[in-house]
Amino acid sequence: MKAIVSRKAGGPETLLLEDVPPPMPRASQVVVDVKASGVNYPDALIIRDQYQFKPARPFSPGGEISGIVSAIGADVTGVSVGDRILASCGWGGMAQQVALDASAVVKIPDAMPYDEASAFLLTYGTSHHALKDRGKIKKGETLLVLGAAGGVGIAAVELGAAWGARVVAAVSTPEKAEFCMKRGAERTVVYPAGPFDKDQTKALSNLFKEACGPEGADVVYDGVGGDYSEASLRAIAWKGRFLVVGFPAGIAKMPLNLALLKGCDILGVFWGDFVRREPESHQANLRDLMSLYADGKIRPYISERFPLASAGDAIDWLSRRKAMGKVVVTMD
Repeated sequence: MKAIVSRKAGGPETLLLEDVPPPMPRASQVVVDVKASGVNYPDALIIRDQYQFKPARPFSPGGEISGIVSAIGADVTGVSVGDRILASCGWGGMAQQVALDASAVVKIPDAMPYDEASAFLLTYGTSHHALKDRGKIKKGETLLVLGAAGGVGIAAVELGAAWGARVVAAVSTPEKAEFCMKRGAERTVVYPAGPFDKDQTKALSNLFKEACGPEGADVVYDGVGGDYSEASLRAIAWKGRFLVVGFPAGIAKMPLNLALLKGCDILGVFWGDFVRREPESHQANLRDLMSLYADGKIRPYISERFPLASAGDAIDWLSRRKAMGKVVVTMD
């Protein structure tokens, strides 16, 4: 079978399309004929050895997939050959087949296309957990989303709007701002490129405050990091909740006196470990997400599709922050 393979640490240009042996399922595993693989920021990190997990080489990137179950292990129950599924696999998804634990697969309705299914779990799962479990978002509250046009960002915009929050989408271009307005944002902020000095940070904070209103943002969803984090923390409301989601602009150095002055909480969001540690809560969140999808309140927006041979280009496109919504690698 064909697979995209990382043999040395480096950027997307180091990835190779190779013929590799097809996987065989262990007793608790299934083999999936992959139809599509969603591209996420961790894919750009894991091939550089900059992610929390460092798989042994050679390996294939690709942390979420959709496809059809083609084989099952001896101990597998509840999953059958021929089932249409989506799954989070950590890595290995940018290949024509992947073996993964049966507990990771989620059956999908016939009406859900494979490309949307491959773009669903990590982004909506992360943002659902962030806003519901960590941010305790409430109807009528103001939600400021940084990096709002990206995969997890636009998921946060849609979920916030579905739950009745007033969503302010912060993005890097007017085109992205228009996109976010169409997906549920009430206000937008187009921020300049960083890094920022002290005065520029305060000026950006004033933009956030103007958009959020005099009380500030009840919840800040920070999927960007860098100097944008401090600017948004300065715009948080009294007893607000600041959600640490990702760092494409770099890991922020936050002045913690702001947390004291705002009486706010700074909360880490690690969806992968939440899934492992709290599987019952994760399953409840999945049921809620599938219900929201069935009701038409959320739906992945796929801006770019790449064939398997161009998976490196797909990761590069995402890592350069060109994407609006999701980028998907397709096997057909």
